[in-house]
Amino acid sequence: MIDNHPMRPGTRVIHGGQRPEPVTGAIMPPIFTAATYVQESPGKHKGFEYTRSHNPTRYALERMVASLEGSSVSEEQDPSCGGFAFASGLAATATILELVDHGSRVVAMDDLYGGTRRLMSQVRARSQGLDLHYADLSDNAVCAEVLTPETRMVWVETPTNPLMKIADLTAIAEIAKAANPDVLLACDNTFACPRHQRPFEHGFDIVMHSSTKYLNGHSDVVGGMVVVNDAPLAERLRFLQNAIGSVMGPMDAYLTLRGIKTLDVRMERHGNNAQRVAEFLEGHPQVERVVFPGLASHPQHELARRQMSGFGGMVTFFIQGGLEAARTLLESLHVFQLAESLGAVESLVNHPAIMTHASVPAETRAALGISDSLIRLSVGIEDAQDQIDDLERAFKAVRG
Repeated sequence: MIDNHPMRPGTRVIHGGQRPEPVTGAIMPPIFTAATYVQESPGKHKGFEYTRSHNPTRYALERMVASLEGSSVSEEQDPSCGGFAFASGLAATATILELVDHGSRVVAMDDLYGGTRRLMSQVRARSQGLDLHYADLSDNAVCAEVLTPETRMVWVETPTNPLMKIADLTAIAEIAKAANPDVLLACDNTFACPRHQRPFEHGFDIVMHSSTKYLNGHSDVVGGMVVVNDAPLAERLRFLQNAIGSVMGPMDAYLTLRGIKTLDVRMERHGNNAQRVAEFLEGHPQVERVVFPGLASHPQHELARRQMSGFGGMVTFFIQGGLEAARTLLESLHVFQLAESLGAVESLVNHPAIMTHASVPAETRAALGISDSLIRLSVGIEDAQDQIDDLERAFKAVRG
């Protein structure tokens, strides 16, 4: 591996945590599909026993993402340097929640991916007895109120899904650790990805990704990633990953690793396109409001500039005319495909109130501002002018 040498992001996405395959010298890791591994004697093996516990292809991906996030865990301390690949983002989230005991106080961002809130409120509040508190963690004054000595875990998304709030990770870490030095700080870094934001640098303990999104980037793999920045914590998570068993398969690990090789160039194009699309929308007479961290109008634009090296490819806007106008626009788009998910090379459009956040109670959506006029764009890497033309044609359909 060349991780011991300084690498900028565009180099690290290709070489981070990687080495040629030792038998053949293959530059990409082979897809090891074996379910089990032969042992020379009981308990005497080459470091691999059973693929739920160990898999060389999965290890290669896990080391890569650990390298991208800047984990300080070495391969001598943990075979995948503190990186863990799961069958989905929700499987990753569910395993992280197992790090706290039954009845623990968990403080989470109020604006969350709908599946995360569903898991916490409708599953783990019952089965794990979690004492859940949702709060606007983009407000440091609110953080000071809710991050008490009893808090055992803090769960943050930034930017949030779908309202694009920005949480001050450094401030949250300082407030939470001052209240309880043993609190675990977890950040869902899916929207920003490690190309634009590295939570460990701000004092966080755990980084999570839906690797289905920007990391893989091609809408052909479902997966989740977790990275930790502490060897004892990596040991605890390795036990849980093996005990629970919701691991990523070797083919998905290989495809995700292949997708990461182009992460740097993809994120540059995503960001440039999203900036142009957001500026177009902000000047459009049929748009009430645009929420994108790269716009000066975003209330936390300056924080985003300090905390992130880029603004990503997600744009949220509110269309005039409510649900009827939103439905017509969504049905009239062609470059932007109406579908769940985000972060892939193709542009996608989503109606959170009906789609990704439908499991969130209606009164909660209303309180957060997830209205029927809210539309979320995942701006792909097509030509930006084609994206803008597609939106304009759809707006004309709404007018017509």
